[in-house]
Amino acid sequence: MTANHIVILLFIGVAAGALSGMFGIGGAIFIVPALVYFLGFNQLKAQGTTLFIFLLPVGFLGAINYYKAGNLDIKTALVICSTFVFGSYFGSKFIMQFKDQQDIIKKIFGVIIMLISLKMLFEKSNSKKNAETTKSNNSESVK
Repeated sequence: MTANHIVILLFIGVAAGALSGMFGIGGAIFIVPALVYFLGFNQLKAQGTTLFIFLLPVGFLGAINYYKAGNLDIKTALVICSTFVFGSYFGSKFIMQFKDQQDIIKKIFGVIIMLISLKMLFEKSNSKKNAETTKSNNSESVK
């Protein structure tokens, strides 16, 4: 591992940590493409490396800040965690059937991120929907 390689890895870690702390993202959305494009990993190696990162409590300190601010639903997180384990196992078993088709895996990954991005860009936010519903309900109750 060269010094340049280590510097790139340190940058990826800091950037992913910052994105995770700010937006709850960083793993798949940032680390996987960074490993593919900056370090030449194949798609599966990038995905596997990213999953290994999740084995350690990398988000613990960030989660504490969200908890202190009242922005963490522990029950929801625990339910998702309990099934995430199984989804991760079976998802990885499934995708290994395509280990010789890196381009297809990379394209599927890109399409998923693109669809999520488009939905987030063009969907009306929940806070606006909730405000409109509350306003509508309040005006109906005044009548």
